[in-house]
Amino acid sequence: MTILDKIIAYKRQEVATLKQQVPVAELEKQLQNVAVVPQLRDFISQPGKNGIIAEFKRQSPSKGLINGHAQPADVAVYYQQAGVSAMSVLTDKHFFGGSADDLQQARSVTNIPVLRKDFTVDEYQIMEARAIGASAILLIAACLSKEEVQRFARLAVDLGLDVLFEVHNREELDKYCDEIGVVGVNNRNLKTFEVNLQNSIDLLQHFPSGVKKVAESGISNIHTIEMLRKEGFDGFLIGENFMKTDNPGKACIEFCASL
Repeated sequence: MTILDKIIAYKRQEVATLKQQVPVAELEKQLQNVAVVPQLRDFISQPGKNGIIAEFKRQSPSKGLINGHAQPADVAVYYQQAGVSAMSVLTDKHFFGGSADDLQQARSVTNIPVLRKDFTVDEYQIMEARAIGASAILLIAACLSKEEVQRFARLAVDLGLDVLFEVHNREELDKYCDEIGVVGVNNRNLKTFEVNLQNSIDLLQHFPSGVKKVAESGISNIHTIEMLRKEGFDGFLIGENFMKTDNPGKACIEFCASL
């Protein structure tokens, strides 16, 4: 069993517990009063933004603890000042040390899109994402069927959420559906955790027309972003590069200033 298999199995149990704690009917009531949120696909290529999706991640299964002291609200303010197009917040608690509260804190101090980065396996999580202020959700093709991708994407759009559809190869890209506006290539193999930037470039020619294109993982310098931008990418998700520093927000500002 791979780490991805373990995460998905645990996530299904976690969602079942959440449904008992906060029933779907109660969650639907919360959705009646949610505010309009900025759209990820609009901000990725918006003038004045740099295409970067800067991440807030406390830990990971492969790296262990990355940053145990940074607070999402503090980091979010600096990320926005840096001119990033969006912020990604890990909300998985068991494997990544995150929480829904982390996303809500980030949302409360910014007016840029906030991506809920989690392992979506149930419609409940999509409703919850909208309720806590997310602008977009992550759908990982590697752990979803084509039917699930279509069903989840349609619900997300109906709720006013964008979808970042994450793929690793051509077969996963075939699960794409028209409701998806942003497609990302994760250069990190979720089974081996090895990183290969060429993966993004090779898949680019197969992307559906009209979607925003995002490269994910393995991006740690401006030269890589410049290269990927020339190849045709609109966005660049940067995870650990900022978070592994003492001051992620300041690191992001300095990085973006050099672009």
